[in-house]
Amino acid sequence: MTRWLVTGGGGMLASDLVRVLDGADVRAPSRAELDITDEAAVDEAVNWADVVVNCAAWTAVDDAETHEEAALKVNAPVRLAETAGRKLVHLSTDYVFSGEGAEPWPEDAPTGPINAYGRTKLAGERAVLAHHGTVVRTAWLYGAHGPSFVRTMTRLERSHDFVNVVADQHGQPTWTHDLARQIVDLVNSGARGVFHGTNSGATTWHGLAQEVFRLLGADPERVRPVTSEAFPRPAPRPKNSVLAHGAWASAGLKPMRDWREALHRAWPEL
Repeated sequence: MTRWLVTGGGGMLASDLVRVLDGADVRAPSRAELDITDEAAVDEAVNWADVVVNCAAWTAVDDAETHEEAALKVNAPVRLAETAGRKLVHLSTDYVFSGEGAEPWPEDAPTGPINAYGRTKLAGERAVLAHHGTVVRTAWLYGAHGPSFVRTMTRLERSHDFVNVVADQHGQPTWTHDLARQIVDLVNSGARGVFHGTNSGATTWHGLAQEVFRLLGADPERVRPVTSEAFPRPAPRPKNSVLAHGAWASAGLKPMRDWREALHRAWPEL
């Protein structure tokens, strides 16, 4: 039986990976149980596993602006990349791109992160690829097991007459359960390289919020569009985070379903 190590246990994606791998031999240690910056602990954990899926990450985007060195240690786990090598699937992000232009970013597009978080994630990609591991970039995640934009909109609908939401950032809301299944299928295919693990289609944060309101039976016009300047943040956000999915064909897999279909399917558990 294949032994799976899923780092970042307890997080949204790791939790869904454990669920998808039901019946398999899986270990999903939390940050407290496995510090991926601890070389000895990483070696011991990785040596047990046949497949390693690294969901552990520094995800506090704004805090990374003033703590880039600390974020780099987590987001570019060099020892994990060295030890796991070809059996490693490492989760990365749309933030490795500049966000310029209007076309979806293909897997081989030039990178150009515009904030510290993106730089640290790109460093992680380079370490993994240097040791022949696989990178799966994802974005705009939501799921049953953690905080997300979808949950925030659900809460605000109950407490606010109107909600202002950014309408000039484009991306792909992605259900962690769909992504977990795609990762397992990718590993089983034997393919390696760089893949974009997002649901298909595209929208804005405003469009996603309106869809959440519809699912709640609320008037979507209560969601008002604003520009990014309405919510200044320490770390700049890419305007275009839409990822292309051409690489899945090399693994004999189809891209993940449309984001609206996924959101509607996920809704009962959100």
